This record gives sequence, C-alpha cells and structure tokens, in this order.
Amino acid sequence: MELQGKVALVTGAAAGLGEAAARKLAEAGATVVVTDIETATGEAVAGSIGGMFVRHDVTSEADWAAALAAVEQRYGRLDVLVNNAGITLMGSIDEMDLAGFRRTLDVDLVGTFIGCKLAIPLMSRSGGGSIVNIASIAGLQASANLVAYNAAKAGVTLMTKSIALHCATTGTRIRVNSVHPGVIRTAMLDKVMAQVPNPQELMEGFVAVHPIGHIGEPDDIAEMVLYLASARSRFVTGAAMVVDGGATS
Repeated sequence: MELQGKVALVTGAAAGLGEAAARKLAEAGATVVVTDIETATGEAVAGSIGGMFVRHDVTSEADWAAALAAVEQRYGRLDVLVNNAGITLMGSIDEMDLAGFRRTLDVDLVGTFIGCKLAIPLMSRSGGGSIVNIASIAGLQASANLVAYNAAKAGVTLMTKSIALHCATTGTRIRVNSVHPGVIRTAMLDKVMAQVPNPQELMEGFVAVHPIGHIGEPDDIAEMVLYLASARSRFVTGAAMVVDGGATS
C-alpha cells in the first residue's frame, strides 16, 4: 500500500491503459479519480475501485479546471497525475487532412499540456508529487503512416522534459516523466486495426517488430506508471521510460 493516503487523477481511464493504471494505483492504496468522455464505463471503473468519476474532455481548459476543482473540493490534494487520454489516427502526409492532424494534437499533446499546467499549482500545494505522461515509441521513432501521431507524441516527449526541468528548478517537488509503450493490446489498438484493409497483416507486423515475440498488455504499462508514481522513483525526473519489448532497441 505504498500510495496510501495519496490522490491520483488518471485521464482516459474508462478503458485500456488508463483503466489498467487506475486499477494499479488503487491496488497500491491511492484514491483514484477516473476521468473520461465515456460516462457509463468511466463510472463503472471508478465504482469498482472506490474512486470518483469526472466526465472530462482533455482538450477543454474549462473541463480541466472543473475536474481539478472537484478533486480539491473532495480530497483537498492531488499527488499523482497520469495524462493518458489519447487518440491514434493513421495516415501519411498525403492521407492526413488538417482536421485530423489538429484533432490528434489537441487530444494527445494540447490536452497533456493543459493538464500539467493546471495541475501543478494544486500538486505544489499538496506537497509535490508525480506527473506521468503517456507517450509512445511513436514519439521516439517515425512511421510513414503516423504523421499526426508521431508529431503529437514527439511533442509530449520533449514537453515532458521541459516541464520536469521547470519543476525541478523551481522547488515544486513534482517529478515529471513520460512512458513510451510499444504496441499494447487495447481497445485503441482495435480502432487502429479497423482503419486498415488487412488487420491480420497489420497485427503480424506489430508482433514482428517486438523482439520479445509478442505485443504488450495494459498491466505492463501500469506497472511502470506505479513505479513512477511511487517514492521508488524519487530520483527519476525528465526520463522517457520505454516499455516496448525491445522494439526500439
């Protein structure tokens, strides 16, 4: 129960990596605030782990302000923020339209920026804590058919380092790190598969680029989130933690 007495907020926690992270943090003793645009499933996850659900569009500054105000009013503190909400739109520079590009950046990059910016004051008042931004190996290496996602996750990667340096040098006692999953078996992966004419061929390609011989599971990422949220990682900030079965090795 290493997070006993701590309060964590996880975005996009109604399913997939966010749900796995929320459950893992709750198992470690944290009180978890589940946020998502999917109300029914989000409420179900929050109820099952004894947490609170807030409907929350991460692209909205007003929604972020309301979510954090609700956390402060109910719990009086915030110790862990996991910026997980995201989308993946496949497409090359020829195929991606401006609306899709902007939408990807709004959710994956701008949403993370707003969350960090607005959460830092509350976390500082709470005595510090840990911000974990879920990026991707797509933020470290490019793919021809992921122009928007590459741009967004690369932005998260360096933005995380910038925020970490700011927090480290201004005495906020907040550590900020990014997690870079390989291909993980989630509902988001199913949505990606639905965007291509031959999903089986795509899956075989995904497996092939992971030397470990298989794609990952949500708990593989949740374990890293727990490590970064806990005092075990007290000397870790500004790091890009890669969890990818050797894909970028």
